[in-house]
Amino acid sequence: MKLNLLLAAAALAAAAPADAAKAADSACRGTIYLTFDTGSQSQAELIAATLNKHQVKATFFLANEKTTRGDWSLDPSWAAFWKARVAEGHAFGSHTFDHVYYKGDGADGSIKVKPQFGELAGRNLTWTPAEYCSEIKRVDGRFRQLTGRGLDPIWRAPGGKISPRTVAAGKACGYTHFGWSPAGFSGDETSSVAFPNAVLLKKSLANLRDGDIFLAHMGIWSRKDPWAPANLEPLIVGLQHKQLCFATLREHPDFKRTP
Repeated sequence: MKLNLLLAAAALAAAAPADAAKAADSACRGTIYLTFDTGSQSQAELIAATLNKHQVKATFFLANEKTTRGDWSLDPSWAAFWKARVAEGHAFGSHTFDHVYYKGDGADGSIKVKPQFGELAGRNLTWTPAEYCSEIKRVDGRFRQLTGRGLDPIWRAPGGKISPRTVAAGKACGYTHFGWSPAGFSGDETSSVAFPNAVLLKKSLANLRDGDIFLAHMGIWSRKDPWAPANLEPLIVGLQHKQLCFATLREHPDFKRTP
């Protein structure tokens, strides 16, 4: 009995360094923030399934965009989809309701804009900061109707186009703006001929670093070879092999500093 105990102790001692090394290898060595903007929604279900398969939480920025189903991304027909994402623990921010592009600062503190969708689509408008703030908040009202949950207090300007005035308008609403990191641009809006998926994936895996915010869309009308089916899963797996973990923007330091 005594000999057996000694042998068991020796075996545990020999295994301990290996177990410790394994634990060290599996520890997070950095954090990547995956974010997705609404688009044509052609890849919405695939993106959701891939994130769920790998138990990865992401941040979704929502606008009411036309989809390949012939409806709009914040229509009641999308309620079940968004409710499921809420249940999975993802984060959600505003992308402005009508996907409104910032065009410049106007006189007397105004903001020049151009909505892509909605009743005023394609028109050049001049808004007050309060009107701009209201456009950001419109998404929250619709999201509550669809899911029973409000947005996280974050937003992203379409095209990433901002100014100190628009950022201040968002803060007046209680919303913090998040763009993306240079290395975090997926390239899914580019030509798939000029920028094949394999090239984009290689670039992302080589350049993404701890703290980077990654941007992709839930479907791009113009790209012939969609980014997500080819790249999302190998991107997640490749980053995990580098001991990079994933978090939503709720965990981002800039969000935590928001009052």
